[in-house]
Amino acid sequence: MAWVGAMLRVRGTVLAGAVLLGLAAWTQGAAAQAAGPGTQPGAQPLPEYRVAEGAKAVTGRPSTADAPLLDVGTVYEDTLAPGERFYRLSLDSASSVYLSAVLRPPAGTKVGYSDGLEVEIMTAAGRTCPYNAGRSTFGYDPVPLAAVGHRRLQEDSDCQAAGTYYAKVTREAPKGSPQAAWPVELLLQREPAPAGTTAPTTAAPSVRPSASPTLPTADPVARTGGTGFNDARAVDAGVWRDELRPGQTRFYRVPLDWGQKIGVGAEIAKARITKQYASASNGLTVSLYTPYRGLVDSADASYDGSQAAVTLPTTVPVAYENRWSDVNEVRPVRVAGWYYVAVTMGGKVAEFTEDATPVPLTLRLDVRGDAGKGPAYREPLGAGGFGVAPADRAAAKDGLTVPEAVAAEDTRSTMRLVAGAGFGTGTVLLLGLGAWFLLARRGGAARP
Repeated sequence: MAWVGAMLRVRGTVLAGAVLLGLAAWTQGAAAQAAGPGTQPGAQPLPEYRVAEGAKAVTGRPSTADAPLLDVGTVYEDTLAPGERFYRLSLDSASSVYLSAVLRPPAGTKVGYSDGLEVEIMTAAGRTCPYNAGRSTFGYDPVPLAAVGHRRLQEDSDCQAAGTYYAKVTREAPKGSPQAAWPVELLLQREPAPAGTTAPTTAAPSVRPSASPTLPTADPVARTGGTGFNDARAVDAGVWRDELRPGQTRFYRVPLDWGQKIGVGAEIAKARITKQYASASNGLTVSLYTPYRGLVDSADASYDGSQAAVTLPTTVPVAYENRWSDVNEVRPVRVAGWYYVAVTMGGKVAEFTEDATPVPLTLRLDVRGDAGKGPAYREPLGAGGFGVAPADRAAAKDGLTVPEAVAAEDTRSTMRLVAGAGFGTGTVLLLGLGAWFLLARRGGAARP
């Protein structure tokens, strides 16, 4: 029994240590993110976009000849000057695929609405796949810009056969725009083929986004957003508190399952004003992205240093058939998984406020609908980075980034191993003691 008590004390000590280490790591990470922009006079640089851990370097080619192959599920890093770059893809005949590109101008770079990014997937013969080219443009801020090209599973399509395809990633920069190469992050994701001999319905839905969501009004809870898709802070329905500096973008991720929809609203409060009667036309911008990093919707509002708010329409429920819609805000909401919210304070705000002093940000999220049953797939949807698992809901509840969620799962696995080892060893010892006790009794009974 003394051994059992000792083992319990060891397990308790290990668990407490793991919890304290995890809490310390999360606190340090959150503090570093919050302090990164600088809160003292003489503003420090804004934190840079966090690249995915293990991202591989790749160099796109100016033509399809010798274009490098991109593997599904691998994150790649390249640099992109104005013009076209080509990459090679090896696709099957039944899956939908998505190639996202995230272009990242250096902080302080001057960009405009004519600067943009386009991604398209084409056959080996050079024919562009139907409905696939994704294009995005900057506003006035050098924020991370995402665009997605895709090969949609569709009968009688030129892009249905298995084989070699090419992706063309184009950076658009008119005369007078910066010409230096900027880093770009590439990710190829595969949505598995539906189970059965026929795909789910191809009828376009009649639903549309709701223009007036009812957003929660509870007291806010602190959550520090990330720098991009790779370290976006997990959140769920509720009210969340963060802070922004001019030119900064905060990223958050929300799990949305089949049948669920989301409404998003953001507010920035009063800043320390240094110049009266000035404003920024795009002082606050809110954008919603899909699990494959495609834009669902975006809106902005002017800000004069006193108060600003932006509300996005509530999306339609997540459904497979949304991909057949002709409505731009419906078509992307086609698969369950992590949806991303990006909130940006315009860089021009620094012209009439104290740049070094962060402004309070309130993020309101309304998730509606019960998680429903989606279409049956031939393979687990999670293999492509889609779907919502119990671990995802736990991460949203605890407010974890992807690196933190991975670390938490590693800690849980270690604790299960320690607990299992302790239980197994204890069981063997108790069985041994029991056998010894029985033999001792039998020996005593045999003596005259």
